[in-house]
Amino acid sequence: MMFESMDDCVAFTGHRSYDGAGDAELAAMLVRLRAAGRSLFLSGMAMGFDLAAAEAVLRLRARDGGVRLMAVVPFVGQERAFPTADRRRYDRVLEAADEVRLLAPGYYKGCYAVRNNFLVDHAAEVVAWYDGRPGGTRYTVERALRLGRRLHNLCPSEPTFPAPEPTLF
Repeated sequence: MMFESMDDCVAFTGHRSYDGAGDAELAAMLVRLRAAGRSLFLSGMAMGFDLAAAEAVLRLRARDGGVRLMAVVPFVGQERAFPTADRRRYDRVLEAADEVRLLAPGYYKGCYAVRNNFLVDHAAEVVAWYDGRPGGTRYTVERALRLGRRLHNLCPSEPTFPAPEPTLF
């Protein structure tokens, strides 16, 4: 699948500890994004928010055939360390995804950052579950803001972000 336009794409980022608390808001956000013309949704396939978001996209796709899911897998075997229930969810999402984009044949230091960069670089908007903790979600949120992507943070304990610095040119 080729990217028709970055304007069509939305990426997800969020904490592995996500417990489903924002599922209703996530579903409502997907409906709003679809109404705004977004059709391709990118999931990094991590446990927690990434898998929950991918499953929400699949539920929306069941009602709207114009919705597509791309599973962006950082390396072969990403799911090996997942608990059994999350491995099953991962396998179901991979099977149902419209495309699986595999970024590396195996784990290497920095492969998650490469995956996160891919997500942000190909999306006009990013939907996050970010509570301010350090880690990959913070990295991805900061990159999205730095690159001028529209960010939707669904986490109720949403941190405040610094205002972007004005540019003169």
